[in-house]
Amino acid sequence: MIKSEYGAWVRAFEAERERRAALGDPDWGKGAQLPAEIVRSIQKFQVGEDGDGSALSGKADLAGDPVYSEAVRLFIAEEQNHARMLKLLLAAGGADTLDGHWSDAAFVRFRRLLGLRVELLVLMVAEVVALGYYRALRDGATDPLTTEVAGRILADEERHVPFHCLRLREGLAGLPGPARRAVTAGWRGLLVGAAGLVAVDHGPALRALGVGRGAFVAQTLRSSAWMARAMSDGPVPEPARAGADV
Repeated sequence: MIKSEYGAWVRAFEAERERRAALGDPDWGKGAQLPAEIVRSIQKFQVGEDGDGSALSGKADLAGDPVYSEAVRLFIAEEQNHARMLKLLLAAGGADTLDGHWSDAAFVRFRRLLGLRVELLVLMVAEVVALGYYRALRDGATDPLTTEVAGRILADEERHVPFHCLRLREGLAGLPGPARRAVTAGWRGLLVGAAGLVAVDHGPALRALGVGRGAFVAQTLRSSAWMARAMSDGPVPEPARAGADV
């Protein structure tokens, strides 16, 4: 059953790849009007989206399910496409990318020290924070190109979260119920801390987008409730409904 479920995710990732190819890129030539605080914010998120994903794909291979491994590689390709689009968006606004950022470097080093299950829990923190950020960027930006790019990335992230929830539910299934609930409660605590750091670091950009720091953290916590249930023992949205359920 697990492999058939991951097969559905592979098909969903492949269908999105074909849809993206048919749609084509945004019109980078029309340029972007990016305020300085938005530029700095996007530059930091671009660093976070960039990477070869070799550590994650290697751990997925060790899990022994080739269908899941293929789904992970398709997920990584979407993340790399996000980095590419953000780089082109910055270029359209006359800005460069950063060579790196301390928060991303620390996050990646921490993840790579861990096994697949704990790495996915940490990765899920970044994915859920990204949901709130790209939603704020899509809804609050006045520049049409920025709105389009943020909307495309957000749609992908809305599928990524339930995909990881499915694997984490499997990974936590062997634990007693109280232990599973303790893990997901700890995960939500880590998420609140990470959202708080992002709210401080990206505070000027969030204000420009019409989102207060406290509201960003609170919304991130609220949005994570169903994810914690899904990771513990609750239902996980099917690929076709992932974005709608998120």
